[in-house]
Amino acid sequence: MSLDLAQLQALAAAVDTGTFDAAAGRLHVTPSAISQRIRALENSVGSILLTRSKPVRVTEAGATYLALARKIDALTLDALAAQGSDQPLSLPIAVNGDSLATWVLPALAPLAGAIRFTFHREDQDHSTALLRDGTVMAAITTEATPVQGCTARPLGTMRYRLLASPDFAARWFASGADATTIARAPVVVFDAKDDLQHRYVRDRWDTTIEPHPHYVPSSNDFVAAVEQGFGWATVPDLQSAPLLALGALVELDPGHHLDVALHWQQWALSTSALDRTAAAIADAARGALT
Repeated sequence: MSLDLAQLQALAAAVDTGTFDAAAGRLHVTPSAISQRIRALENSVGSILLTRSKPVRVTEAGATYLALARKIDALTLDALAAQGSDQPLSLPIAVNGDSLATWVLPALAPLAGAIRFTFHREDQDHSTALLRDGTVMAAITTEATPVQGCTARPLGTMRYRLLASPDFAARWFASGADATTIARAPVVVFDAKDDLQHRYVRDRWDTTIEPHPHYVPSSNDFVAAVEQGFGWATVPDLQSAPLLALGALVELDPGHHLDVALHWQQWALSTSALDRTAAAIADAARGALT
């Protein structure tokens, strides 16, 4: 079976932009041409590759061909760069919010002139799904076992502590944090995928917590919500250290913490963008993580 490059490009553009109209603008063709190319690719492989939703989404069958399209594009740009082309390389990667807000952006800033990054903010426990479906070429994840077609390397651990504002601690934890007080006090959670607060409490006291949390899906705003007394939460040392020093936050469970091991997974593919990014991430992790 021979696969058509233009059809693969149309598939990737549709997934990247979310609609056939936007994909047409990227590739400088008509929306009808995008639709025809994707339909022809689906007929060629005998499977539905996209769900025609808004935004369009790749199907399980389509993930294989999306990954192929991205690999071809990455290798093409790499070859052009080797011949002196000034067309920027591109790299979609998945990063958990806490890493993105602390050490990842400074690590990759020196590469921003040569590589166009598309960051997908995804919980570290779920980011490998984006590798599997071809959305990203690399991810920071808690999963140590490589996704099929990928390589994995350990980066280190992010350490989290149980924190709250001084006023909140005085109101809800006057007698200290234990299974009873932690279960009834309001809690701040990043989003529905965020399990760190629940994990800390399960591991520490073998109990459950507030079923109706405050959801704050932004890493910096999450810490601000804790500082302003919305609830308690587990906060990484990389963000909490200056606030603890100022007295804006206090530890609720001194002497205890939660370590989250992070790994770098990337497609088993050697390109300039991937290799340089992996090296920068590894170097930064050695200084930022434990």
